[in-house]
Amino acid sequence: MSLVDRSGLGISLRILSGMLMAGMYVSVKLVSADVPLGEIVFFRALFALIPLILFLWVRREIKNGLATRRPLGHLQRAVFGVISLFASFAALARLSVAEAVLLAQISPILTAIAAIVLLSERLTPWRVLGLALGFLGILIFGWPELGGESLDRIRLTGIILGLVSAAFSALSLIVVRALSHTEKPGAIALYFLLAAMAAALFTLPWGWVLPHSRDMFALVCAGLFGGCAHIAMTLSFRYAEASRLAPFEYVAFLWPVLAELFLFKLPLAASFLLAAPLILIGAAFATMESYKEADAH
Repeated sequence: MSLVDRSGLGISLRILSGMLMAGMYVSVKLVSADVPLGEIVFFRALFALIPLILFLWVRREIKNGLATRRPLGHLQRAVFGVISLFASFAALARLSVAEAVLLAQISPILTAIAAIVLLSERLTPWRVLGLALGFLGILIFGWPELGGESLDRIRLTGIILGLVSAAFSALSLIVVRALSHTEKPGAIALYFLLAAMAAALFTLPWGWVLPHSRDMFALVCAGLFGGCAHIAMTLSFRYAEASRLAPFEYVAFLWPVLAELFLFKLPLAASFLLAAPLILIGAAFATMESYKEADAH
């Protein structure tokens, strides 16, 4: 396969990953009013195991690829990742799909800042600009709830939960970056899914329900879409440089917006339309610079 073909395949896989992730968000949104949060997290992790195990079996990594020398690192990643997952799905229950995905785009900005604080990486003008644009976007996005005459507590709670999810996702990504030096991607993904299932089981006393057939189908789709999205993203980095893939991360934002308009038939709020470019550009600055540094090494 030529270099051009490999890059094209990598870009295609990255776009596919974004579409699959949007499918996961839509599936979770469809059941968020009827299925308890912990139960959604459990089935999301459970059915994501199917494509992951098949992927590891095809690559013959089930036996050797799951060994670990850093169990505490996996535990730390699991704690951060599980909190992020719970907060993300809780935000999705209170916001539209497009709004929840938009808040998730804050994570690359926070990851860049966390890398400066925790990994002693350089504080560059581009990172400062990315941070400023991102938080300006968040201020504009949340202003109708903070400065309006009528306070929408449900929506405001969703925004706060989305930001919590982005913050813990950033911490999780920092840990994954450190783990990837010694651990296989399959091991990192598998132990996280098992931890998410275990954490979700602790919510059983708060009442789980027997899902209807439609809800069960959506829960299965959430897990399969999420698991396949992770695999597609992992493979995309094998075929294309990270800096080449970076712009296509934001193509992924198109799918939730289309779902909002055509599937849920909801208009996009003015605050969303004003905030989205600022947050996406800020995230692009933070992400692309990190990718360029990674490629240079």
